[in-house]
Amino acid sequence: MTVVKSRPFWEKQGKILLKGHRLIADALKAGAVPKVFFFSHLEYIKELPIEKLKGVSLIKVKFEDIKDWSDLVTPQGIMGIFAKPDHVKMTYPETQLPHTLPILLICDNLHDPGNLGTILRAAAGVGCSKVLLTKGCVDAWEPKVLRAGMGAHFQVPIINSLDWEAVPNYLPTDTRVYVADNCGLYTQAQAQMSNKASDYGWVCDRRPLKFHKYEEEEENLESAANKGWLPELEAQSYDSDWTEAPAAVVIGGETSGMSLESLQLAESTGGRRLLIPIVKIVHQGASLCPESC
Repeated sequence: MTVVKSRPFWEKQGKILLKGHRLIADALKAGAVPKVFFFSHLEYIKELPIEKLKGVSLIKVKFEDIKDWSDLVTPQGIMGIFAKPDHVKMTYPETQLPHTLPILLICDNLHDPGNLGTILRAAAGVGCSKVLLTKGCVDAWEPKVLRAGMGAHFQVPIINSLDWEAVPNYLPTDTRVYVADNCGLYTQAQAQMSNKASDYGWVCDRRPLKFHKYEEEEENLESAANKGWLPELEAQSYDSDWTEAPAAVVIGGETSGMSLESLQLAESTGGRRLLIPIVKIVHQGASLCPESC
């Protein structure tokens, strides 16, 4: 179990670890392929659909062992190892289909597992058609994301680790791409006064990404700003009518903001900056919405 819980296991072997009856039941219903179940009481296995257990290794262990293996405060008596799900082979709830919206999410350089899990829950709750994760995002199937998602992984299709060049292949025809922005016109004014690309509150300088050449990327962004070909996107309020055609919303990273690729994709599809205002809160002398955004 120590090996199973390690990052190399679920990254290299393409497997995931699910904890608790509800999450395991949701995974089985959606068509995820189980490999091994650890359980402390036979009743936990009897509650699962018997036709889904063919060929699965069933291992009875002490509940104390499951408590030691689990990072939950009140663990349930069952854990399961599954093959990492393929969205093409999954079956999502029929109740979701009539309520699916012509909107999908693109996560751009999101690093925090809890944030991504929350976003997936929101996407499933409002009926997004799918969620795309670009390279640089935390793995959607990481244990902490699974825990924060609370079953959302098996309610909405998730496509992981996409190159930006591949993103348009997953967009419906005539999709407009919008970039989420909580800074409003202030950012646009700041950008117009700046001669440095990283000063754009909604442009990512990519420094957190290990697979980029930092100096080269920063030089490219600054060169882009100096040459005047950074995308200039008009602003549009989130509560106006912008979903007549299929739409995709890009959510930028917690520390990096929007990547240059996301802005270029929005520009190429006729999209805009989607203003999502937040209240400026000051806590212990520090603003939670810094002027630099």
